[in-house]
Amino acid sequence: MRARREARILALQVLYEADTAQHPAGEVLQRHFLEQSEDTGDRDIRDYAIQLVSGVIKDHDALDQLLSECAPDFPFSDIAPIDRNVLRIGLYEIRSGLTPVKVAVNEAIEIAKQYGSDTSPRFVNGVLGSASARLQASGAVA
Repeated sequence: MRARREARILALQVLYEADTAQHPAGEVLQRHFLEQSEDTGDRDIRDYAIQLVSGVIKDHDALDQLLSECAPDFPFSDIAPIDRNVLRIGLYEIRSGLTPVKVAVNEAIEIAKQYGSDTSPRFVNGVLGSASARLQASGAVA
């Protein structure tokens, strides 16, 4: 479990930089691997972080569309970049079936507590709860 949490945090750092500084996510990820070889040396962390980053980048538009629909009072571009990327990672894990819904939501909340604002955990919980309910109702997630 520790490795997955570390991979999610690494993916968040990479996606945050790619989102805010417009740096290519693949290059940012490689730089992180080189700079922090001790922290990211575990193969499981590296592999899962790569899977999360590449999946979020590949499904970016679909993830953002669903998240926008689940947070209609907040224009998606106005959501704090940390929250935006925590939501993307959590929703990607849910949609792809990588992680059970409850685990993905709880992990996103915990990471939002650590890296987001005081209101981030509640916001992430509400949006991911709504998104996962929509996916379950449509049969896209079990």
